[in-house]
Amino acid sequence: MMERRSNSPLPCLDLNNFDSAAADRSRYVLTSPRSLESCARLGVKPVQLLIKSLNELIAERRDVPFEAMRVMHDSYEKERTKLLQMCRQERERIIQEDKRTLDRWPGGHKASGLEVLPHTKLKEPSAEIHTTGPVPYADLCSKGKSVSRSTCSVAGKRDSDRSTVCSFSLGDLRHSPATEMQLQKLTKDINKEMCVTVPERDRKIAALMLVKHQEKEARLKLCQHEEQERQEARRLEEVQQAEAEKKRRRKLRQSMKHWHEELEARRRLRRCQEKEKMGLLEQEVMLQEDRWRRLKEEVEAHRRGKIEGAQKEVEQQVVEEEAQMRSTLEKKLQHSCQKRAQVVGARLRELQERGAREDEQIQKAQLRAKLQSIQQLTHKQILVQLSQRRVERAALRASAQRRSRAQQMQQRNKHKQICHLRLREKLQREEEALRKVRENCISVKEWKRERLQRQREQIQEEAHRLARASFHMRERVRQQTHSRTFDRMALEAQLTASISRLKL
Repeated sequence: MMERRSNSPLPCLDLNNFDSAAADRSRYVLTSPRSLESCARLGVKPVQLLIKSLNELIAERRDVPFEAMRVMHDSYEKERTKLLQMCRQERERIIQEDKRTLDRWPGGHKASGLEVLPHTKLKEPSAEIHTTGPVPYADLCSKGKSVSRSTCSVAGKRDSDRSTVCSFSLGDLRHSPATEMQLQKLTKDINKEMCVTVPERDRKIAALMLVKHQEKEARLKLCQHEEQERQEARRLEEVQQAEAEKKRRRKLRQSMKHWHEELEARRRLRRCQEKEKMGLLEQEVMLQEDRWRRLKEEVEAHRRGKIEGAQKEVEQQVVEEEAQMRSTLEKKLQHSCQKRAQVVGARLRELQERGAREDEQIQKAQLRAKLQSIQQLTHKQILVQLSQRRVERAALRASAQRRSRAQQMQQRNKHKQICHLRLREKLQREEEALRKVRENCISVKEWKRERLQRQREQIQEEAHRLARASFHMRERVRQQTHSRTFDRMALEAQLTASISRLKL
């Protein structure tokens, strides 16, 4: 935001309009004297009051996570708002002090017979007003001496660039009845003791000293009243800050407790879900193994039944073929015997030749039958072997598929476990990072609070030193000019006790 401000400053930037849109054209944050004085009293730099967006913080520190930057931005805004409120309260306090001072010591009027010029700071106890007036009584005794230096000084702070020369008459100094009575008493005492009439000039000097004493008394009472008001305001502010800090810490503890409870609930829910998933997976694996076992038994029984049926069928077919061949041969033999019996005589040779041919045919038929039976048996054996090989291949494929599925299931379970472990480690790292960020934010807040406390203590110590210095200076001047009464000593003891309490 400081870079966006141009080199053309605005006429006046105070704590109420420094963050407006028109203030961006100024190269300064604050130009109002009271606002700058309030910041200086609290030890706050004006640049700390500027609004800083979340994007600017992220651009400054890109290596910090977004959640941490958001927490830091919230804490920065709270701290900035608190500092701005304190500066505004201090500015209002300065304005009220100036108003009370102007009402009590108005410029251009006479207070207790003296002219008091306007001033800006009332905390400094005294300043000198140079006048060219009458010389004291001791200088009148020396003849022919001309006096050109000033002889009176009154309380009141002057502006740094102004000096005023004033002359007073005795009529002006008799404006206060108490001053006039005290002056008459002093004059009578001097007349009785020294038998000398006090000149007008010495009476004027005595009146000036009395007025100065009255002004000091009034200023001392005013300072005591303002110090009491400041102490009361500071005490109330410290009490409010302590209460706010207690509330903030209590809210932080409650939020941390709530966050830990939610985290524990999420962990318990995650563990229950994981247990349920593992139970379902175990049940599914057991069901899959049971199904594979039953399928294997069914395939084995079916294979055995097929083999036994094929063997029975082959044996029955062989028996049937042998019975058929036997019946066929018997029929042919009977037919040949009948024919041979009918043509025994004349056709013996023909029958012998035919018998030979028939024998040959029978041999060939038997050979063909044997070959056919052998081929059929071989074919059936081949079929049985092929079916057995198919069954074995199916069993091998089933076992291979079962093993591959079991391996895939194991790999899937292992992958799920690895993913679960990685996810849990990631959550733990995120939780640890978030915890560290919160601890860092808390430590930063504590450090800022301690720094503000130290700065406040330094400011208070500086104010106390200034008050003690001014008090000692007033005390020395008062000891040189006036005697200490009982009331004065009581007021001084009360002021010293209050300053020592503030120091402690």
